[in-house]
Amino acid sequence: MDSTTAVAEQDSAIENAIAHLFGPEGRPDPYAAARTLRDAGPMHRTPLGHYVLTRYEDCAAVLSTTAWSHAEEAGMMHPTVRPEDAPEELPTSFLWMEPPDHTRLRNLVTKGFTPRMVTRLRPRISELTEQLVDDCLAAGEFDLIEKIAYPLPLIIACELIGVPHEAYDQVHRWSQDLARGFDHDYTLPEEALRARSAGSRGFMGYFRELLNERRANPKDDLLSALSQVEDRGDVLTEQELLATCITTFVAGHETTANLIGTGLLQLMRNQDQIAALRARPELTQTAPDELLRMEPSVQMTTRAATRPITVAGREFEQGEGVVILINSANRDHAAFADGDRLDVARYSDPKNPAKKHLGFSLGIHYCLGAPLALLEMEVLLDVLLRKVKDIELRDDAPVYKPNVVIRGLESLPARFTPA
Repeated sequence: MDSTTAVAEQDSAIENAIAHLFGPEGRPDPYAAARTLRDAGPMHRTPLGHYVLTRYEDCAAVLSTTAWSHAEEAGMMHPTVRPEDAPEELPTSFLWMEPPDHTRLRNLVTKGFTPRMVTRLRPRISELTEQLVDDCLAAGEFDLIEKIAYPLPLIIACELIGVPHEAYDQVHRWSQDLARGFDHDYTLPEEALRARSAGSRGFMGYFRELLNERRANPKDDLLSALSQVEDRGDVLTEQELLATCITTFVAGHETTANLIGTGLLQLMRNQDQIAALRARPELTQTAPDELLRMEPSVQMTTRAATRPITVAGREFEQGEGVVILINSANRDHAAFADGDRLDVARYSDPKNPAKKHLGFSLGIHYCLGAPLALLEMEVLLDVLLRKVKDIELRDDAPVYKPNVVIRGLESLPARFTPA
């Protein structure tokens, strides 16, 4: 084989891997395509013109510095939305901001979303998880996504923010439409774009009414707390407050549901890891990080250079962007020994810690809700180990949602046997 043929075959393999990674056929397993790209090189160009980073070292470096901005994601991923419409169409709060605006908003939100507020949720999370698992045990066979993965984070997010029970179904639908809409606009069907717009505007109108209620009659919830926070005279504007509530809800609900679904699927496919958890129950405290490393709920994110800068051997001009393949970096064998293997003990040794996975990002955009997501997964594992003898997968090919960026299961047929 001459060198020209070899290059053509490599280019073809890369093109096929990119198509698989971003296409619907890649939802059940995007990791094989990601591995092909990672093995072929640290960076590749997509048909849309974006450069994708594949390796942990480069991805972590970009995420860790403010030399790369997240503020350009709307322009990179959602070119169909006019900038003047973005506040209503893409209400992401500080998620897509950089200092000083990001610093100001995150500091204010942190005053309402305190570690104490998360810690005090543990009894309620335990109570709800026990109830959901008991219902599944009584049913025998069930859809784990419908019965546990969505209800647990949905109810906790609603109770935390202050959404009343009668609105649960509606905000759940809006949340799913927004999560679907995080994919690149050019890959979304028209109905998905319309649903994202309707969901966003529905959320904004609903939370605006709820905010007015809380201002008149504050309660012990996040919405009331956020409406009252201030720092040296600085307060959240109504637009900032509404966008923050929507971001908190979608991030705290949709991504955690995906963590629960894909996490339990991994365990059901690796019964030796369930045995390891039973042998060392304390591993439930660190196993959620390994489950998220293997199956990140957010599969990729974007950054744009704020100045001329080099990454993966290429110099980027100010404003040029990259797509960070979290799904590839998290399984990079150069960063994680045997990176495609689930090891629930990987993060358990404080004297020999594994590298931080990128499932919650790094740097100033590290996920504010990470402690809550990990706590919900930890409590669920604790309850399952105590109450369930056998956790059995009832479908070897469960259905995934079409989402590329915020990836998760549509359904997961399972069976629980009582302990």
